[in-house]
Amino acid sequence: MNQQEMQLKNNRQIGIWLLIGVGMIVIQVLLGGITRLTESGLSITEWKPITGALPPMNDMVWQAEFEKYRHTDQFKYVHQSFSISDFKFIFFWEWFHRLWARLMGMVFLIGFTYFLVKKKFSKSTVVPMIILFLLGGIQGAIGWIMVKSGLVPEKYFVGHVELTTHFIAALILLSYTLWFAMSHFNPSVGNKIISSQKKWLVFVLIAVFFQLIFGGFMAGLKAASSAPTWPFINGSFMPSQMNEMSPWINNLINNKLMIHFVHRGTGYLIFILSFLFFIKSRSLQYADLFKKTSGLFFSLVIVQILLGIAALMTSTTPSTFVFVGVAHQFVAMLVVMSLMVLLFLAKKSDSRMVESM
Repeated sequence: MNQQEMQLKNNRQIGIWLLIGVGMIVIQVLLGGITRLTESGLSITEWKPITGALPPMNDMVWQAEFEKYRHTDQFKYVHQSFSISDFKFIFFWEWFHRLWARLMGMVFLIGFTYFLVKKKFSKSTVVPMIILFLLGGIQGAIGWIMVKSGLVPEKYFVGHVELTTHFIAALILLSYTLWFAMSHFNPSVGNKIISSQKKWLVFVLIAVFFQLIFGGFMAGLKAASSAPTWPFINGSFMPSQMNEMSPWINNLINNKLMIHFVHRGTGYLIFILSFLFFIKSRSLQYADLFKKTSGLFFSLVIVQILLGIAALMTSTTPSTFVFVGVAHQFVAMLVVMSLMVLLFLAKKSDSRMVESM
């Protein structure tokens, strides 16, 4: 096996390892969604990186953990009727969410150590690997800051801005890891004509980014139940209450009805942009993978809109809303990942065009 073949084999192994990380991040974000929807996030009031990996092992420890939770305002004003069994249920989801984060760290460190010792990394992977490590560490720090935002007086849940920051940081980590993984493979892309679609992808990316932010605001403020109607917002396209805060900019951050309006409107915009992009991509030649991915992306956007509507309509039924809400979050990640694949293919096609000049 020559040097080039050996490097291709090493790249493939590293790419598979990174794709395992992508899958684990997806699961972690879903666990975060379940934790949020079951109001479990404040059940563990301390951060213990080592000893916290184990759950309470006897009744005495369970009672001690429950007593800590009983001092939170969430318990005092929202869950004051909770029994120890109720507490164990929400404790599990927060504990499992943190445990999975630890497991991701172990998978990263074990894989990194193996490839480093075996000298499978190329020089070009050093900086991206450092960035990946930093993104993971930052995400963990943001997660604890988010939890602490809900452990202060007169706060019943984590702050919606902190929650959104945690969510967006997770998606950035997911996107970066996926991009890094794809760079270790050699997918067949079309000719330079793909680059003409790049501006459409940028428009869609910007719209999706803002949509995710307002989706985080919707989740953090529990805004869905404030207007569980569609297509109108409590019977109005633009409810007057959406502008009632002063200064006006506060409406974009804290007004549930304004957040409804922006989130829904941006969803419609993404649908239009995705449809136009899908139509334009049909005309491309020699770009089958790109065209198939654009079709997948548009299909996921449609599914996501339908799940968003279903989430609104079921938001007053908690047992159903948990499942629909998690599905909505899952498809959001698929939308982001398919968009990253399209951007990667477009960039790779541009690179090939430069190399051929």
